Amino acid sequence: MFSVKFNFKRRLLPLYSSLLLVLSIGSVSPGANDLHFYDGVSPADVIFGDVFFEILDPPELRYSYRIRPAKDFGAPFNESIHFANARLVPTKPLHSCSDIENFEDIVGQIALSERGECSFVYKTVMAQQAGARAVIITESVDKWDENIDHLIEMVDDKMELDVNIPAAFLLGRSGATILNTLRKLRRRYAVVNLPINMTHVPINKMNQPPWIAW
Repeated sequence: MFSVKFNFKRRLLPLYSSLLLVLSIGSVSPGANDLHFYDGVSPADVIFGDVFFEILDPPELRYSYRIRPAKDFGAPFNESIHFANARLVPTKPLHSCSDIENFEDIVGQIALSERGECSFVYKTVMAQQAGARAVIITESVDKWDENIDHLIEMVDDKMELDVNIPAAFLLGRSGATILNTLRKLRRRYAVVNLPINMTHVPINKMNQPPWIAW
C-alpha cells in the first residue's frame, strides 16, 4: 500500500511543478509600458506623469498612444502645449543627429525621431532648430527588440544646450509601426492631436493600439 502511494506522489510531482511554473509566469507584474488596472488603482494613478496623443490619419494608425515626457530637460507638456490636427513628421535623417533636411514639413509641427547616434537632448535641439514645436523619440527601428520594449526615462546629458520645446519617448513597437505604415503608404506625416486627456477615460474606451498588451 505504501509503495502505491509513493509512486502516485512521484507521478504527481512533475505535474505539480509545471502547474506552479504556469501560475508563477501568469502572476508576473507587467512593466510600466502598458496600461494594466488592478483593484483600487485608477487610470489617473497608472498614467500619472505620462502623456497621450491620438493619430487621426492615416486610418491604419487611428489609436491613442502613450508617451513619457523628458525627465529634466525641455519645456513641459502643460496647458500651453496643445496640437490639434498637427503633423507628426519623421525627420530626415531619422536619428536627427545632423541638420534636418525636411524642415519645411517640420516647421510648427511635431518631429518624430529615433533613438541612437547622439543624445536625446541633442536630437531635441536639432528638431528645435528645424522649427519643430515638439519632438517624440522612439527606439531605433533597426535595433528595436519587442522582447525588451519599454518606456525610457530621457534625462539631461549636461551638454548645457538651450532646449525650449517639449520632448517625449514613445514605445518602440508603436514607433516602428507608425514609421513602417507611413513608409508603406508613402505618407510624409501622420495627423495627430496632442495631448489628449485620458485621466478619467475607462480602460475599454482608451483605444490603445492592438499590439499593446492590456
